Amino acid sequence: MQAPNNMRQFVDDLESRGELKRISEEVDPYLEVTALSDPVMKATGPALLFERVKGAACPLAINLFGSRSRMAASLGVEDLQEIADRLKGLLEVELPSGGLVAKLMSVLPKLKELKAFAPKTVKEAPCQEVVLTGDEASLDLLPILTCWPDDAGPFITLPQVITADPDTGKHNVGMYRLQRFDARTTGMHWHRHKGGAAHYERAGELGQKLPVAVALGGPPASTYAACAPLPENLPEYMFTGFLMRRPLEVVKAKTSDLMVPAQAEVILEGYVDPAEPLRTEGPFGDHTGYYSLADDYPVFHITAITHRKDFLYPTTIVGIPPMEDYYLGMATERLFLPLIQTVLPEVVDYHMPAEGVFHNLVFVAIDKKHPGQAYKVMNALWGQGQMMFAKLIVVVDADVDVQDPQRAWWEALNHIDPQRDVLFTRGPADALDHAAQLPFLHSKMGIDGTRKLKDEGFTRPWPERIEMTPGVQAAALDRLKGWGLLPPEK
Repeated sequence: MQAPNNMRQFVDDLESRGELKRISEEVDPYLEVTALSDPVMKATGPALLFERVKGAACPLAINLFGSRSRMAASLGVEDLQEIADRLKGLLEVELPSGGLVAKLMSVLPKLKELKAFAPKTVKEAPCQEVVLTGDEASLDLLPILTCWPDDAGPFITLPQVITADPDTGKHNVGMYRLQRFDARTTGMHWHRHKGGAAHYERAGELGQKLPVAVALGGPPASTYAACAPLPENLPEYMFTGFLMRRPLEVVKAKTSDLMVPAQAEVILEGYVDPAEPLRTEGPFGDHTGYYSLADDYPVFHITAITHRKDFLYPTTIVGIPPMEDYYLGMATERLFLPLIQTVLPEVVDYHMPAEGVFHNLVFVAIDKKHPGQAYKVMNALWGQGQMMFAKLIVVVDADVDVQDPQRAWWEALNHIDPQRDVLFTRGPADALDHAAQLPFLHSKMGIDGTRKLKDEGFTRPWPERIEMTPGVQAAALDRLKGWGLLPPEK
């Protein structure tokens, strides 16, 4: 199985597998596409290709990543564990003394296999079959969605925003929503913790405009890489190549020196000027299930639009979970477990359930050997990249299946004494956390839901979990199936 080379190929692959539905009736990008797509997402339904979108020059594809199987197929595997195992293999190297995260991350880009996936530059590319500049470079071409009733306007929701460090030229690719202000300008919603925001700040210090390119589509792996919480020293383009098992093809943009994915459907080229006043962006119906509040952000000016002759518009919607973005987050959870285990070998598994919208709740199972180990893991995780945003971390024992939140809660709540086993601390907050005490700063809670040791001051006997004798249970299940009281195993 090979990772798709572009979105059109991915759409065709999904259709051949019966995981995509074409809609030939005209639909409205104002609210209607959301109203049609949301129930399909929540039912883990198929990807949708709306072939006729009111006022647009191309079809619209949505829910492409909206299931476990489609998320895996987008990266060219049957199961995401295949990629996690590849990453684990890469990490089986001798680390610098100390094994600290920063040292680990300094090793990653130097590994031979990753270096082999540096992007490949081409001179001609499908994404530049049509080049529009001046008044022709208009966002009116695209079926940009107004997703929810109180959104401030239409938003581009699945972009790969490409910038380069003004000093080093090193590229960063992030997924930052873009509110359409008019046919030639959008908001640029990058948060202060993001790579694009750092490039913007540095350009301001140098008194320069910051070139920006926005890719829509291309290999699905490049879309995923844009939202993955990669180590600072691991470029998104290189990680995309690793996921695809071949280098990502890139081409020089038409109006800047930025390199963009050659197989993209559409490229928006332009700039952000740090000297320009910020502009109010939002509100926007966000992945928390609530509207993120209006705030001031930079303005992205479009100088050119390039696209394939026969192009489509990939997009998504976010809102009350579960939705398509859950599966993008699930991929991160699975792929980055080996990184966490390299720093914290006692971690057996972890899970970010949909209800926690990625940063509100994390279950962690550990192989507990010594007193205080649950607190060690909590504090270490809060120091790891975007895990710093986790509002609540619940630690349980190794034999607890954290992929089953109901089971994890049952185990943890049985094992805690609230005064003894709850830790409060403070740290960075996600910009979209509307309940935070201050913007970008909130309290955090850790719950030690593990069995307590004598060395932790627990001297009473710890009871055993109720379980039926295996042979008796197996025989009983067979009889129940024979009586028609249980469905036969698939």
